[in-house]
Amino acid sequence: MARTKQASPADEDTEVNLTPMLDVVFILLIFFIVTASFIKESGIEVIRPDAVTAERQERANILIAISRANQVWIQRRQVDVRAVRATVERLLAENPQGSVVIQADAGSENGLFVKVMDAAREAGAENIAIAAAEAEQ
Repeated sequence: MARTKQASPADEDTEVNLTPMLDVVFILLIFFIVTASFIKESGIEVIRPDAVTAERQERANILIAISRANQVWIQRRQVDVRAVRATVERLLAENPQGSVVIQADAGSENGLFVKVMDAAREAGAENIAIAAAEAEQ
């Protein structure tokens, strides 16, 4: 007589269900994306001058950097000084409540800084700040 093998309950459930684990992974991914703070950088390293009255500004939407070699950088792209106004206008159109922070290297020319600040004002920026390092007292 031939014996037939009966399936035991342990043999029927040998497959692992990954759906709950994937749900948890996707929820964690969404959580980290939503809570991550994105740091905006100007694109170059700037040595800022010290100022005793420097204050921390938390929300800077448009960062403009002026390097020691008098190059102007906006949002990680080098821009000609004549194109600063158009670039700031475009960025302000995307975010009308945006503020402008100008990071000028301590060795850059003051005349270029004034041109950049004037171009930002002509573009419609009302809130313009100058980046400085906090001086030790």
